[in-house]
Amino acid sequence: MAVPKRRLSKCRRDRRRANWKLTVPGYVACPQCHEPMMPHRVCPTCGYYKGTQVINKVAE
Repeated sequence: MAVPKRRLSKCRRDRRRANWKLTVPGYVACPQCHEPMMPHRVCPTCGYYKGTQVINKVAE
């Protein structure tokens, strides 16, 4: 069983965990309706992907 020989200092432990932060997802503007959307996905507002309508959305 693997057991650490010496206890890690708080500084070393915290430095290792410094890259655990969350990142904000990169949103882009939809070329059809100009609403923010995730890239490389169908727009949830208008239903277009790469200039073609994939999902039939009714405008309210």
